[in-house]
Amino acid sequence: MEPAESLRATLGASWLSLLTSSSTLVCCALPALLVTLGAGATLVTLTGHVPQLIWLSEHKALVFGGAALALLLAGLAQWRARSLPCPADPAAARTCQRARRLSAGVYAASVALYAIGAFFAFVAPLWL
Repeated sequence: MEPAESLRATLGASWLSLLTSSSTLVCCALPALLVTLGAGATLVTLTGHVPQLIWLSEHKALVFGGAALALLLAGLAQWRARSLPCPADPAAARTCQRARRLSAGVYAASVALYAIGAFFAFVAPLWL
């Protein structure tokens, strides 16, 4: 696989991990936040309009497992692409470096969202 293709795949894996880790927020952090803020009626209305939220909450282990798998794959792609050479052309090299930074930032945001979701799904209920 060519370095540019590998960097594109890494960026795609990072975006996929962001999507899946965001689902952990929707599953667990959003309902906890709404109830904490006293917006239980809003949560009921939201689940009435988007009943899939209930399924996500009931199957949070599956949601978190899928997100963990996506984060693992994206992390492996980041690790593998860390030392790939960028093109010699200055403009292409800048684009390559920008893609690396963007990919790393998206991956870091994914890990942060996953951690927040995991906290609200598994740690916060133990405190209540």
